Amino acid sequence: MAQVELIMPKMGESVAEATITSWLKEVGDTIEADESVVEIATDKVDSEVPSTAEGVLIKKLFNEGDVVQVGQAIAIIGSEGEAAADAPKQESTPAAVTAPIAETATVASVAATEKIGKTSDSGNFYSPLVRSIAEKEGISIAELETISGSGKGGRVTKKDILNYIPNRTKETTTSAPVAQSNQTAAPQVKSQPEKSNISVNAGDEIIEMDRMRKLIADHMVMSKSTSPHVTSYVEADMTNIVNWRNKVKNEFLSRENEKITFTPIIMEAIVKAIKDFPMINVSVDGTNIIKRKNINLGMATALPSGNLIVPVIKNADQLNLVGMTKAVNDLANRARNNQLSPDDISGGTYTMTNVGSFGNVMGTPIINQPQVAIMAVGAIQKKPSVIETPSGDAIAIRHKMFLSHAYDHRVVDGALGGMFVRKVADYLEEFDVNREI
Repeated sequence: MAQVELIMPKMGESVAEATITSWLKEVGDTIEADESVVEIATDKVDSEVPSTAEGVLIKKLFNEGDVVQVGQAIAIIGSEGEAAADAPKQESTPAAVTAPIAETATVASVAATEKIGKTSDSGNFYSPLVRSIAEKEGISIAELETISGSGKGGRVTKKDILNYIPNRTKETTTSAPVAQSNQTAAPQVKSQPEKSNISVNAGDEIIEMDRMRKLIADHMVMSKSTSPHVTSYVEADMTNIVNWRNKVKNEFLSRENEKITFTPIIMEAIVKAIKDFPMINVSVDGTNIIKRKNINLGMATALPSGNLIVPVIKNADQLNLVGMTKAVNDLANRARNNQLSPDDISGGTYTMTNVGSFGNVMGTPIINQPQVAIMAVGAIQKKPSVIETPSGDAIAIRHKMFLSHAYDHRVVDGALGGMFVRKVADYLEEFDVNREI
């Protein structure tokens, strides 16, 4: 067979490069079509690259820890017996990996030789490109930890560090003290934050966070420090939707080979409300408000590991209820099987999280930056409720659900945040029980 190049795939808007974190195949290993060959990490998500052809891994063109641009070949796949020497020679350093370094007069040359590991003591991950720039600019690991990252989970990107360099001050640069008595003094660096003095008792188990949990933790802390959170609550009557779904779910499963849950129905109502209140669908950039054209709904999904990920339904306003149902089911299944691509979790403009799936009636969700709002939907419960009838008020059993809407008070005031969640509840309560699907 002809030799085939395995290409670093396109991974969504704004993602131009990825770091190779682990090779899953070695030279000489047999590879099936669509079998994963290498694990990669971007500023947004960890993922796997599947083979586009069946054959044998002839040569790796990059090592673990290397940064590869989208569209570059990362490996050669051929037939059994072909020598690795037949594969194209690897260039010593791909040109795209080298980033322009901003000039600054505050760089301390004594720190330029400090080597920075890919993971700091606090668990922050730094790509080889970011580490290379930091080392060349004399930025210590302690100083690197102070840079606010715009990547997934607060990860520092190439853009972040290049924007930071011109604004460095004498206080943030590492400098070496004057040597005394012919003794060489070590460079001064900022000390790492001290761990809390928490006692460990007999029988206690210490569990180190995995990398994904560290990213989630950092992202949640960053969101709370970035956005002043306000939460509004509305209780919605879901009786019409419950009755309608009970009526159509078996026919829908038989016809579409898909289960219809409450999630796509609620997401449809959220999309309608966003069209009514488009200033919910925004992001904040300094003193500018970015009003999003597309409505891309994120859906927080619990993973078997206990971690959380938020796949995104792109252009959700262009989907009917069948399309929304299939998109929800597909993303949820691929999330649980670790099959999401970086593009699947990028570009979200508003997020919904279903705390009701765990039996919770309401929650106070944390905004998924750089969005400005998120909605938590609680468990649907039967409750006695006062209803209006032609003959007067009466008490009846109704299916009720709480909606919890958290929003960024920098740009969303109580009126907008409250009217939005009320509008979502209105669309749910006005659902047509005679609707065809």
